[in-house]
Amino acid sequence: MALKLQMFSDFVCPFCYIGFETVRRIKDEFGLELEWRGFQIHPEWPAEGIAADGVYGATDTDARRAAWGRIQAMAESIGLTMKPPAVLTNSRIALEAAEFACEAGLGESFEERVYRAYFQEGANIGDTEVIGDLGAQVGLDRTALSDALASGRYSLKLKNTALVANQRGVSGVPTFFIGQFPMVGAQSEDVMRKLLSRAAERINTIEQ
Repeated sequence: MALKLQMFSDFVCPFCYIGFETVRRIKDEFGLELEWRGFQIHPEWPAEGIAADGVYGATDTDARRAAWGRIQAMAESIGLTMKPPAVLTNSRIALEAAEFACEAGLGESFEERVYRAYFQEGANIGDTEVIGDLGAQVGLDRTALSDALASGRYSLKLKNTALVANQRGVSGVPTFFIGQFPMVGAQSEDVMRKLLSRAAERINTIEQ
C-alpha cells in the first residue's frame, strides 16, 4: 500500500516550491502518493499584483535580499532555480485551478507549472488568462477550466481545506502529514528521507 503524503501549501510560498520539488524527487523511494492541499496565506494581495517593495517596504530590501539568498541556496541544493517575484499576486485563482487539475488527473503537472511560472518566469498567477495558458500547457481543457473558475465551484473547497488545516493545527506552509504525523517547513532531501522513514515506521507499528 502506498504511503499518502498530504501537503498543505500555497503557490506564492517559496518554501512550498522547494518542499514540493523535494518530495517529487524522493517520493518513488517511499512509494509516496502526494495529495496537494491548497492553503492560501495571503488573501489580501490583489489579483493584479502588488510590488514587493509595497508589501515589504524599501527599508527591508537588505533583509529580503539576505532571506532570498538562503532560499536560493536551498533551491540550488536540489537543482532548482528560483528568483524573488518583483510583483506579488493573489493565488486564489491558481489554487482553484489546481483543484480542477487534480480532478482531471493532472494535479502534479499543473502545480509544478504554476510554481515555475511564478518563481522563475515572473508570471501573474492571479490572472485567469495566465492560469488558462498554464493549464493548457499541461493538457487541461482550457474552456472547461475557464468555466469552472467562472462558476466559483472550487471556492467552497478551498474554504473547507482551510478549515481542516486549522483543525489539524496548521499555522504555516508547507506542512506535510503522513497519517496524523506532521512535518513542518521545507527540508533537505536527507532530512526529509529520515522524517519519512520514521513516520512510515510509526504507521507500520500502529497498523500491526
